[in-house]
Order: sequence, then C-alpha cells, then structure tokens
Amino acid sequence: MFKRIAVVAVIAGAGYFYWHKHDAPVFDPSKISSMPAASSSTLSAAEDAFRQHRSGVELTVEGTVDKILPDDTEGSPHQRFILRLASGQTVLIAHNIELASRIKGLAPGTPVQAHGEYEWNDKGGVVHWTHEDPKGTHQPGWIEVGGKRYD
Repeated sequence: MFKRIAVVAVIAGAGYFYWHKHDAPVFDPSKISSMPAASSSTLSAAEDAFRQHRSGVELTVEGTVDKILPDDTEGSPHQRFILRLASGQTVLIAHNIELASRIKGLAPGTPVQAHGEYEWNDKGGVVHWTHEDPKGTHQPGWIEVGGKRYD
C-alpha cells in the first residue's frame, strides 16, 4: 500500500513541478467554480472530481491533446501529455510505458479517450494507471487514439 501511495505521490508531484517550471497550459479553475451549481450528473466525471478535490477516482476522459510533454524518466518511465476536455479543463495523462506500449502519433489536436485513475491537483488533475495491472489488483486502464487501444 505504501509503495502505491509513493508512486502516486511521485507522479502527481512530478506533474505539478513540471507544470510550474515549464509554463504548461494552466486550467483556470474559476471557469468551473464560477459556473452555476450543477448536479454531478451534468458534469463530466473529471470535472466533478476536480470540483470536489477527489483522488483515486476511476474515470474515462475524452478530449484533444493540448501539449506533448517530455517523458517522466524518474522511476517507471511515463509518456506524458496534457489533454484538454470539452469544458476547457486540462488533465495530465501519465501513461506507464514500462507496462504498456508507447502511444504513437500524438500531436496537439489529436482526439484521445483515456481510462484510468484520477488524482486531483490545482491544475486540473492527473490520470494514471492507463494500462493493465500485471498483479491484477487494480482496475485496468487504457488509452484510445485513432481507433487503436493502448493498454
């Protein structure tokens, strides 16, 4: 359990540090928080999790690639990119390329659908576990690009 928490903390911390250091696109939370109150059923799962500062939420997000980031090579290597949802919210996707294939053909504007575990941060959040769990203890995730599924 501690190892899992440590991995999540490293991924979230690396994404947070990178965003602040490298001028990545910033999600403006005031755009969501200033919206009229809405029921959870009218928000996407990511918007709902963001508003409620929830982490550890299994969800599916859909949007377009906003920015490609360099791989995170600390610990298990992760392919990273910023996904912009229809609402304008941005989410960092951290895809473990030690456990799953590298996603080919990603570029800004590429439509992507991803399923994984959402971790809250003030930039819009991180989605990780976008692959099969070799130990079978975690819900499997995936990323779909151009009709091809990476898991």
